Amino acid sequence: MNLFARALRRWYRTIPQNEFGRLLWGKYFRRLLFKISLWFFGITIGLTLLYAILPIPVTPLMIQRCWQQAWDKERDVRLRHDWVSFGEISPHLQLAVVCAEDQDFLEHEGFDFEAIEKAYKYNQNHKRKKGASTISQQTAKNVFLWPSRSWLRKGFEVYFTFLIETIWSKERIMTAYLNSIEFGDGIYGAEAAAQHFYGKTAKNINRQEAAMLASVLPNPLIFKVENPSAKVRQRQQWVLSQMRMWGGKIDYDDPNTPKKPEK
Repeated sequence: MNLFARALRRWYRTIPQNEFGRLLWGKYFRRLLFKISLWFFGITIGLTLLYAILPIPVTPLMIQRCWQQAWDKERDVRLRHDWVSFGEISPHLQLAVVCAEDQDFLEHEGFDFEAIEKAYKYNQNHKRKKGASTISQQTAKNVFLWPSRSWLRKGFEVYFTFLIETIWSKERIMTAYLNSIEFGDGIYGAEAAAQHFYGKTAKNINRQEAAMLASVLPNPLIFKVENPSAKVRQRQQWVLSQMRMWGGKIDYDDPNTPKKPEK
């Protein structure tokens, strides 16, 4: 009790007062907000700088999935995640996820405003919502944030997307994305997926395998790599056709994004 009283008195002394001893709460909360802001920007920018060069060991989604698995008797607690460098990830897989998830990845600065506008109009008239997140946004969400559809999380997603697009290269964003994305229940990243589904390294994934992995990304807990549905097979063929349209490669130095037909 004495310890609590001493802590309370110490906190009370931090509240500024005027010459008459009146507590200046407005000034106190402005200072508090300023300090919190400094800590927030310092930690988030510092973490983004560290992750620009260091592997990302674990993500909030991985922790959440382990918690869900622990409480589900029909699921095993599993977390397979092996970080590999950019050069150890198949170029076929890099191109496949761009074709499947974000074909303007090389061109935009984190946000596809045309896709956002289309999704907004679509969602106004349909119960099943359509997303417009870029690979950069998905990376920001996977690495730094919790899975949710709240406006608060979306606001943080915009902030972290801006940070990684400013600090990281496109190659680093792709590396982080393909090392943290979920490919199945407890399977995270290209290396773990390649080993689990194909018994090979991420570097040796071929075009068909890359297209299959990219085809389950909308929801890898429903769409399965090991037992693909007709819908997944159809999407795989579409991804392969898009990869051919790109010339079978992705060029980060001289973006080779196919030109869109003029309206």
